[in-house]
Amino acid sequence: VDYGMGNTGSVKNALAFLGAEAVVSGNPEDLHRATHLILPGVGAFGDGMKNLADSGLIRILEEEVQVRKKPILGICLGMQLFADIGEEGGIHKGLGWISGRTRRFQIDEKKFRLPHIGWNDVEIRTGSTLFEGATPAVFYFVHSYLIEPSDSSAVVATCDYGEVFSAAVEKE
Repeated sequence: VDYGMGNTGSVKNALAFLGAEAVVSGNPEDLHRATHLILPGVGAFGDGMKNLADSGLIRILEEEVQVRKKPILGICLGMQLFADIGEEGGIHKGLGWISGRTRRFQIDEKKFRLPHIGWNDVEIRTGSTLFEGATPAVFYFVHSYLIEPSDSSAVVATCDYGEVFSAAVEKE
């Protein structure tokens, strides 16, 4: 999903490396034809929601994901936008697909630098569809905010960086 906030080129290249065909688009017809969606994101929560609203994509995504139940993967800011609200630069309404909030790390910044940048081990919870068949993983992070679901069962992978945080969430 191209809404002007994502690292769409990197995501498309990664999918091509894996042998998957991908179309980068913000066109409603392309999103309707897609079998799966990816919402990448780099930037601030409020800006991400503004870009989705300004491009008319919130309504399209609601239809495709909430009504038609099309699978969607949110990466970085894309995942954070799934929350009810985001607290970055004020309080902003999110997509509301994962009950909870996106908030700043609550850590000792004398010991742990923000943004959190680098490779870290991620603990994957058993039973996750997203990580089915995956072995313990290492992911690269660049963020100062995290998604905090109201229902902890939505958390399918965690990482520890001064506090244990949700590295991945899953619903339905």
